[in-house]
Amino acid sequence: MALQLNPTRNLTVSASVQQTTNPLPLSLSPSYLASEMDVIKLWNDKQEREMYENFAELFAIIKATEKLEKAYVRDVISSSEYEVECQKLIAHFKTLSSTLKYAIPSVEKFHETYKLDCPAAINRLVVSGVPATVEHRAAAAISSAASASVVAECVQNFITAMDSLKLNMVAVDQVHPLLSDLSASLNKLNLLGPDFEGKVKMKEWIVRLAKMGAADELTEQQARQLHFDLESSYNSFMAALPSAGT
Repeated sequence: MALQLNPTRNLTVSASVQQTTNPLPLSLSPSYLASEMDVIKLWNDKQEREMYENFAELFAIIKATEKLEKAYVRDVISSSEYEVECQKLIAHFKTLSSTLKYAIPSVEKFHETYKLDCPAAINRLVVSGVPATVEHRAAAAISSAASASVVAECVQNFITAMDSLKLNMVAVDQVHPLLSDLSASLNKLNLLGPDFEGKVKMKEWIVRLAKMGAADELTEQQARQLHFDLESSYNSFMAALPSAGT
């Protein structure tokens, strides 16, 4: 008995096998996709990459501040813990904002563009500039001759001066204006006597800088000593503010 072949069936099977063994289209092959992924970049150069990394850092600071504010309001953390962490976030924010002032002229606009929904953080970082605990102590402690805004100004000037030294801004024409602003704000507070540590040390540094040229720079030892004096004066300043209820 002779074996009969069905040409139509054989063609169908052959076409089916060929269809299942055909390679994927080039645009869907793993090697093509991998090569395409290799050339996709979020930035074009190192400067642009740094800008986006700074954007991410600003985003994270705003989010962290919002969570910290909520934790403080809900009494999840103590006032002392809140103040330390809030001061750090505010200092980082001010430094980063200065770096991004041309790329992000408005932090509020950045907040709106990326839909952060962090009103408490914007109030703390942009509007107030000091921890809520400092505002509360100032409001309870200062007489009619001084206001909470002056305390906030002093805190801001302390932080700005210390942060600038960390960024190696040690030229006389960079340091002198910061210390002058700090000294002026301290002198506005009647509760600080004339022999207050911060007033005395800032006056000494201003006199020393006045004898130098504008382009002169502080040595590493001088910058370290100035930062130490600023930190010590800041701690004395915070201790000099009467606690709420006293």
